[in-house]
Amino acid sequence: MTDETPAPPGPTPEPTPVPSPRGVAPKPGPPPGVTAAPTGGATQPWGRVDEVGAVYVRTPDGPDDEVKVGEWLAGDPADGVHFYERKYAALAVEIDLLEHRLGEAGLSADEAMALIGKLRDQVDRPHCVGDLAALRARLDGLVALVDAERAARKAERAAAREQARAGREALVVEAETLAESTRWKASGDRFRAIVEEWRVAPHAERSYEQELWKRLSHARSTFEKRRRAWFASRDTERAEAATVKQKLVKEAEALAPSKDWGPTSAAFRSLMQRWKDAGPASREAEHELWTRFKAAQDTFFGARSAVFDERDAEQQQNLAQKQQLADEAEKILPITDLASARDALRSIQDRWSQIGHVPRADKPAIERRLQQVEQALRAADDARWKRTNPEARARASATVEQLTASIAKLEKEREVAVTAGKQRDADEADAAIAARREWLAQAEATLAEFSE
Repeated sequence: MTDETPAPPGPTPEPTPVPSPRGVAPKPGPPPGVTAAPTGGATQPWGRVDEVGAVYVRTPDGPDDEVKVGEWLAGDPADGVHFYERKYAALAVEIDLLEHRLGEAGLSADEAMALIGKLRDQVDRPHCVGDLAALRARLDGLVALVDAERAARKAERAAAREQARAGREALVVEAETLAESTRWKASGDRFRAIVEEWRVAPHAERSYEQELWKRLSHARSTFEKRRRAWFASRDTERAEAATVKQKLVKEAEALAPSKDWGPTSAAFRSLMQRWKDAGPASREAEHELWTRFKAAQDTFFGARSAVFDERDAEQQQNLAQKQQLADEAEKILPITDLASARDALRSIQDRWSQIGHVPRADKPAIERRLQQVEQALRAADDARWKRTNPEARARASATVEQLTASIAKLEKEREVAVTAGKQRDADEADAAIAARREWLAQAEATLAEFSE
């Protein structure tokens, strides 16, 4: 007996053809029909049964190379060949199914190679009759597909690892940048977000992740140390600021009752500048101290404002009175009677001096109005003095007399020159006479002013 006991011969079923996936060599068609074998054995294109019932399959090495695949002792040798051909068809169907499973990406590469190995073992140690070379070619095609898929997945994993490395390294670089930040609240929030993003980020190589995590942890630790140091320093500075501001509050409260408006206002301005220079205290201390400081300021400046408001009202009244006096003074113009104008202006000036201050902004304009009347009166007085000054009158009269005598003398000299026929001397005398007559007209006009 052989290892395989064949079933009784029967009709040979045709295997259902299954299309091969792309990239896989198609399997050959079914073996050609069987013809009657001679007595004592049977032969087909891919195999034969010899006289003693041994079944052989031809190998790809040549038509004379064959391998025993079993025995057939149950009947017609041709049926034995068909029996082993059906086993070949069943093996081909298994390869078809594997091709479909690979095409649907339903297997891992290792699982696929394991199945391919089992099928290749059945082809390499056949128990069937058929085109074994075609099956080997198909299995080689499946191996190529698995290798390509494995390479693609390896490339995808490498790309994913590289992307994971880049993503995690970007978080680390950002953390190292934030380590020197002074935006404590925003940077602290971002550090917490970075740690959360790190937790859910795709993984890279373990050793590389550990190295990156050390850098990230160091950056976060550096930032936290700096932040704690800054807050500790700020607490110290705020405590010192609170001490300084307590002293300023006491000074302000001591100045609050003062009525010395000018110097005390300057002192409060100095206190305010020192308050700003001191820097902030803690929120609670700052609120309490500022409330006291502002209350002292409000007390002083409120009292000063009340006094200034009263003073402003009084100055407005003074302004109204001076405006009335300015109106009265302007009615003196134009001056026709110098003595009356002088008496009227003196009365206005006396009343003006008895009125207090006016608002600073209005002072130049109101005083200018009175000054214009005063200047007009002085000009009129100067003109009158010029007219009544005896010394000036005498000088003007003497000038007129001198010029008159000079002209008379020149006229005589001209007559002598004309009589003597000295035309050049006569012309010079005419020019001198004309000039002195102009001077005489001016002198007579000046003398006339003293006569008015």
